[in-house]
Amino acid sequence: MPNGQHGQPPKPTQPAGGQWYPPEWPARIRALADGTLTPVEPKRAATVMLLRDTPDGPAVHMLRRRASMAFAGGAYAYPGGGVDPRDEDHRIGWAGPGQDVWAARLGTDAATAQAIVCGAVRETFEEAGVLLAGETPDTVVGDTTGDDWEADREALVGRELSFAEFLDRRGLLLRSDLLGAWARWITPEFEPRRYDTWFFVAALPEGQRTRNASTEADRTVWIRPADAAAGYDKGELLMMPPTISTLRSLQPYPSAAGALGAAAGQDLTAVLAQATLEDGELVLSWPGHEEFTKRVRPGGPA
Repeated sequence: MPNGQHGQPPKPTQPAGGQWYPPEWPARIRALADGTLTPVEPKRAATVMLLRDTPDGPAVHMLRRRASMAFAGGAYAYPGGGVDPRDEDHRIGWAGPGQDVWAARLGTDAATAQAIVCGAVRETFEEAGVLLAGETPDTVVGDTTGDDWEADREALVGRELSFAEFLDRRGLLLRSDLLGAWARWITPEFEPRRYDTWFFVAALPEGQRTRNASTEADRTVWIRPADAAAGYDKGELLMMPPTISTLRSLQPYPSAAGALGAAAGQDLTAVLAQATLEDGELVLSWPGHEEFTKRVRPGGPA
């Protein structure tokens, strides 16, 4: 089970299966079905499955969102967040596959691809203290702890400093070659907060270490994907469908390098939940991911 900086996960508090399912979903799904709910436009977001090798196989870094969070409170997730519009800054120091290459992989234009990749690297530093950047195209920074690094990280979080400005100040290049695009999930149309999220994999750089730098998390752990999935199946670890789905997809790989090498072959077709009415019963499903299907009785919970 998890081994991390902040101890073991709490005792089981969820029923069998740890799928996050807010009580307000049935009413919102019905409102979407009858046309009284207008979907909000999803915001661009990026998240990173940070891996490190252990004697028992690769472990992934996860954080538990504070129970007070409006979105997915109490759920385990990866470091990540929304894209800052300034992540499109063309002056950003960049190494590795260019923006056009990433645009082809992500199915976007070059500016959007840069913003997504930049957002992934920036959010990993903001929330985990890990920086995928180096002084040259073939180096990576070592220790990123200390008061000066923390001051810059807080300035990034507070949007007082753009990521391009941060890299320029420190003479660093974003290492896009250290990332592999893995999956893409879009928040269901009936959710009030929606995100179009790209999932990436990366290996923890040598000399760096993770820490709980996020104000949105109350716990961080390193855990093998198989152990995390088992915790979800037992109802011990609460997760959203994209999280448990990507965890299961990591299980076959014996090393962090193996997972990163397999990223180029991963399907980036966007997964978007569908809500339908069947014989008066609401059916919530994620195409291609049958395990998450929920059936909601009229006037009742799932």
